[in-house]
Amino acid sequence: MNEHPHTAPSPGRDDGPPSSLRPSRRAVLAAIAASTATAVPMLSATPAAAASDPHRDLLYVGTWGQSQLHAVRFDPVSGTMNALGSVATVSSNWVAVHPTRPVLYVAGAEVGGFIRTFRLDDASGAVRQTAEIGTEAVPGGSGGLSYIGLNSDADTLLVADFATGSAATLSVGRTGRLGGVASRVQDTGSGPNPRQAAPHVHHVVIDPSRRFALVADFGADRVFVHGYDRATHELSARPDGDGAYATAPGSGPRRLVFHPSGRTVYLLNELTADIQVLGWNARTGVLTPQQLLTTNAPDHTGAMSAAELAISQDGRHVYVSNRGDNTLVVFSADPHTGLLTEVQRLSCGGTTPWSISLHPGGRWLFVANKASNTVNLFGVEPRSGRLSDTGTSVAVPAADCIAIRSSQGTAGSTRF
Repeated sequence: MNEHPHTAPSPGRDDGPPSSLRPSRRAVLAAIAASTATAVPMLSATPAAAASDPHRDLLYVGTWGQSQLHAVRFDPVSGTMNALGSVATVSSNWVAVHPTRPVLYVAGAEVGGFIRTFRLDDASGAVRQTAEIGTEAVPGGSGGLSYIGLNSDADTLLVADFATGSAATLSVGRTGRLGGVASRVQDTGSGPNPRQAAPHVHHVVIDPSRRFALVADFGADRVFVHGYDRATHELSARPDGDGAYATAPGSGPRRLVFHPSGRTVYLLNELTADIQVLGWNARTGVLTPQQLLTTNAPDHTGAMSAAELAISQDGRHVYVSNRGDNTLVVFSADPHTGLLTEVQRLSCGGTTPWSISLHPGGRWLFVANKASNTVNLFGVEPRSGRLSDTGTSVAVPAADCIAIRSSQGTAGSTRF
């Protein structure tokens, strides 16, 4: 569906979406029935019962190229999932949930870099669009936005624009409403892979000191380190690229996550399917290499494609999804050095694990398996960090990312 910026609600208004975006009651019920019928395995609770229970969590699932946003009801006690079907017609490259407010942010693939906000109904899982904001100063090419996420203060939305090779920030009010674009920083550079002809920002995170922003640029083979102003929500490029960390040519930096200690950064490279342990100096904003490990199986052949990175809340375990092997890889992290040791490698339960999300309670991990059109559930053993496939999944077309709205009032997602 083509959407036009001039017809969209303004950031300051709480307008509903056009009537064409509201599915009829009959369409919603049909979608629920279809999704439930194809779930694997058949679940014990009916979607109607799950939708009326406000004490279960909600998963909002983006779909790659499908222009649909799906919802799933999850019971963290029993580990059951019930598909609620498509709840909005919207391009959804990436999704993020506010940690305390019933607000969902959805990043699109269209030229213009559009982010849309939705008001959530915790009882039913329904969503209502409230705003739309274009983030690109100059429209980019194909690819759209590759990531959005809130900082730890939940007052800044971080935006990775793959198409334009730029990072942006938007201010976030106390109610979760977005302000205007606060800043944009343009990357430069390229790599040897045909997909690296220009910069392509894939991820943006704020360091624990709240003084720097780290930008993983897939196209430039760099992790750029920019200044971050906590008061104004602005990013600022450092002179002459000071602080930029160069990865191996053709590696394609994709995801970053900080260890809770604040002294270690984990970097996942897509094209070489490896994970790097980097030391972090919060005073100077400089990254230094410490360890490099493959995420591929020893007998791997063919294309390499690492996809997602997550870390447990206590920092003891790091999780990776590998699309080339269709596997999940678990690493233990040394509490003093941050160095990693592989402890487990297992099937992702489907095909093309585009992303993974840890549940806030620490007992569960969700996998968005894009090519097999499923969201799969894995149990997490807290002490060892090891995963176990529960055999539970729900059908979601081209699932690419998962945001978690917890019934306890806290949100979870693939780590920001």
